[in-house]
Amino acid sequence: MTNWKVILNIAKTHLLTKLKSTATATLGVTFGIGAYITMVSFMTGLNTMLDDLMLNQTPHIHIYNEIEPSTKQPISLFNEFEDALNIVHSVRPKQSQLKIHNALPILDNLKKDENVKGATPQIRAQIFYISGSIEIGGSLIGIDVMEEVRLSNFRDNIVSGTAEALRNNDNGILLGSGLAKKMSLAIGDRVQISTVAGNMFPLKIVGIYQSGIAEIDNVQSYANLKTVQRILGEANSYITDINVKLFDIDKAVSMTKILEQQYAFKATDINEANAQFETGTSIRNLITYAVSITLLIVAGFGIYNILNMLIYEKMKDIAILKATGFSGRDVQLIFMSQAMLIGVIGGVLGLLLGLGLSVLIDNAPFETEALPTITTYPVNFEISYYLVGIAFALISTFIAGYLPSKKAKNIDPVRIIRGT
Repeated sequence: MTNWKVILNIAKTHLLTKLKSTATATLGVTFGIGAYITMVSFMTGLNTMLDDLMLNQTPHIHIYNEIEPSTKQPISLFNEFEDALNIVHSVRPKQSQLKIHNALPILDNLKKDENVKGATPQIRAQIFYISGSIEIGGSLIGIDVMEEVRLSNFRDNIVSGTAEALRNNDNGILLGSGLAKKMSLAIGDRVQISTVAGNMFPLKIVGIYQSGIAEIDNVQSYANLKTVQRILGEANSYITDINVKLFDIDKAVSMTKILEQQYAFKATDINEANAQFETGTSIRNLITYAVSITLLIVAGFGIYNILNMLIYEKMKDIAILKATGFSGRDVQLIFMSQAMLIGVIGGVLGLLLGLGLSVLIDNAPFETEALPTITTYPVNFEISYYLVGIAFALISTFIAGYLPSKKAKNIDPVRIIRGT
């Protein structure tokens, strides 16, 4: 029967008598695990921030009326040409309106769907912003602002003013930050809006909107749905886009196909709209985990080398232990216990080091005009990273201790004492 009290006591004595080697092995585990946790926490936090920046501004399903050429040309309607191969050059898009027909009933049906978290109407209008002698082309989007706030991070992107100020002002506008900077405008100022037809409307700036994407902020602004309808001279039923948010984003693709067939409008799911961005995210995640795993493997080899040298330094101690009646299995357990003690202590210190560095990074100032709502570096404090870190510390030290201790188990004490 194994006397664990004696074995652990001898293991502790070996570790304390060779304190320098023990500290080196422990620090090898500590820095390996600490570097892994810091790296994976920071990189995944950064990836999550970039994902949120893009995906929170994209609806799960976008319904609109796409302008496209007619699938059937007039020549196909003549019976005498039905068996002929008709080739038509320079096909023009068919004449159709941008608005979604029966948009209000469609919205009501979507809101009743158990899979839908919310459906918001939008109106996209091509306009010109005029301030003094400055005239800039862009777009004005009519929205139900409080629904946008409920379903997305819309409020977080309002750097000046409030969503409520826009809701309460029928002549208000949330001006894009790039536009505000170019035209030297601020909250309380007025900007002239000119439609493509040449109609002019003065709007009061009640807020500044900054999405973090310069191409959007330089041309795009928001107003109330009714405001844009009035500017375009359209009825209350005039809607050009419907954005749908689902409870389960994984159902977006299948539901998009159903909506296209049901309403005969173009519908785009979030995966299709952000295909290139999704590819970039996958590559960034792959690089993150590849580097993190490499850190762990390098740390594992370092631990093995240190423990291997530690056991070879204890050859005489092994010979004495065997000569005094300890079996080969007892000797192996002694050195395995040393390795596991180093793994536990080094692993715990590594977790603390990784947590400390992650907190330090999380509180480090990070200011950029592109991301006004982000004030510190993003860090992901995912518990699974810490579980993986401590598991690797224990497994790596177990393997690193097992292989040399197996050799120690078979050492002939007579040859060691003789020095041969």
